[in-house]
Amino acid sequence: MAVNIDKELDARGLNCPLPILRTKKALTDMGSGQVLRILATDPGSVKDFQAFSRQTGNPQLSSETTDDQIVFLLQKK
Repeated sequence: MAVNIDKELDARGLNCPLPILRTKKALTDMGSGQVLRILATDPGSVKDFQAFSRQTGNPQLSSETTDDQIVFLLQKK
């Protein structure tokens, strides 16, 4: 499934809660249905983004872990 990325956020090297705070800020400038791609390195961000998605209603489209980073796709509700 090809997803159109509307905005990208580089949160690599940041620890909790900074990736979530920066994501929240980035989403405020986006329209409903737009997709935000987040690059992170904090292993704890996997659970943080799951909780963030549930609490805010912004669907997490995917979470992919590679050797050195985690890539999240979130859609603005």
